[in-house]
Amino acid sequence: MKVVHIIEALGGGVYTYFRDLSTFFGDDEINKNIETTIIYSGNRKEIDAQKIKSEFSDGVKLVQINMVREFSPFQDLKSAFQLAKEIKKINPDVIHLHSSKAGVLGRIAYFFLFRKKKLFYTPHGYSFLRTDISNTMRNIYWGIEKNFQRFFGGIIVACGDTELEIAKGIGKAKLVRNGIDITNVQQHYAPHQNEKLTIGIMARITAARNPEVFNQIALKFPDFNFVWIGDGELRPLITAPNIRITGWILDRKTVLKELNNIDIYIQISLWEGLPIAVLEAMALQKPVIATNIIGNKDAVLHNETGFLFTDINELESYFEILKDPKTRDVFGKNSLARCRNLFDKNQNFKQLLALYKE
Repeated sequence: MKVVHIIEALGGGVYTYFRDLSTFFGDDEINKNIETTIIYSGNRKEIDAQKIKSEFSDGVKLVQINMVREFSPFQDLKSAFQLAKEIKKINPDVIHLHSSKAGVLGRIAYFFLFRKKKLFYTPHGYSFLRTDISNTMRNIYWGIEKNFQRFFGGIIVACGDTELEIAKGIGKAKLVRNGIDITNVQQHYAPHQNEKLTIGIMARITAARNPEVFNQIALKFPDFNFVWIGDGELRPLITAPNIRITGWILDRKTVLKELNNIDIYIQISLWEGLPIAVLEAMALQKPVIATNIIGNKDAVLHNETGFLFTDINELESYFEILKDPKTRDVFGKNSLARCRNLFDKNQNFKQLLALYKE
């Protein structure tokens, strides 16, 4: 069986997802029966395009095609034709599209094939959930998702429980949760004690990750230290003196060391699919405080692995509870147990493999 994955947004958590996918499907045993190709665009600033081939398994084939994040009619059509050409050359049995841009371009390319293939699509967070765009644009994005699904068919593979419920209103949908390499992440766990309570996030500094609110929280709690692991175009919105921004870190060991050194992980996203960074923090036994939105609430169990909030005024009581190292330890162990139960990449990729074979 030949499987092709198509992704434009190869950065952040999606990069981690695909690196782990390449390891799983590139394994010698699985590779005997499943030939995997990943078609990607290497335009994201948070990745080193030169390192992709060294970090991804040799057991999968990598094909780079220029796809751009923004809407660009000429470039998008050009990308769709290039995709169709590559797919025709590979002649796969299964085509799996990831994120909204590849979901559109990949289905246009699929149309040009004039051959029926098994078609899957994982949104990794629907575009119509964005809160940084107008209602008109959200309605347009919803219409695109609905009409493309109706016209091209295929199965939506939701990456989280709430995304599944939304997907069911659009078309035929299945659940295969995002997962991580828990064993690998756990290797970077080391007990430590910060002099000041340290709260951190790992993400690109974009509208989706709500840097303005992160800044407000830091100003509201000047006695705590805050860390943003990453960088991005909205960096100027972060001005609080008790926030440290690491900048882009392309070495994974350094990233996970930074993540291990915080006391509490905070995810203040405005919209999500199922955030890989939250799962990695859970695997490092961090209590997680997160906005009560799709994706976050699928990972965090309120008052067990962390807390969900809708207003920053709620945070005072949550920080007070988690100031106690023993309480953080209990929440952290609960986080790791939940991760092992629901978000292990091996068991979740096995579900994906079974879906391809159906």
